[in-house]
Amino acid sequence: MKEKSIKVTVLQLGTRINIEKDLYFDVLWPNSSQVILENSINNNALVCKLNYKKFSMLFTGDIEEGAEQALLENKVNLKADILKVAHHGSKSSSGQKFIENVKPKIALIGVGKNNNFGHPNNEIIDRLKNVGSKIYRTDLDGEIQILVSKGKIKVKTR
Repeated sequence: MKEKSIKVTVLQLGTRINIEKDLYFDVLWPNSSQVILENSINNNALVCKLNYKKFSMLFTGDIEEGAEQALLENKVNLKADILKVAHHGSKSSSGQKFIENVKPKIALIGVGKNNNFGHPNNEIIDRLKNVGSKIYRTDLDGEIQILVSKGKIKVKTR
């Protein structure tokens, strides 16, 4: 990066990335003063919330319940129209309180067909259904495309 003079920006809690008017990302995690040592690569993954006018989408990377708990303790606004479900729907993520706080209308799960891990976990699917989420999964639905226009969300799958 030094050789090519590439600017490096460290993203952490409180960083805002402005894309254009009414379109920006808020970085909700990691928090440099609250590093999680257990499963540190997953639990310190970047968590961002995309905001566009009244629409929002939460990107959770591979965080697990430790990071979810820290987000809840920090009283971060997790409410989002769409949730990219953490860690492929693993049972180590998407705790009940976390899902209740996000309360997504739509949940997206990126997961391989017939994967060796048994993802997504059925308990996670039930938690999402119980808060009223419409669930889309790449193993069943293929590529998932989200279109937002005039306050309406449209989902296309292939």
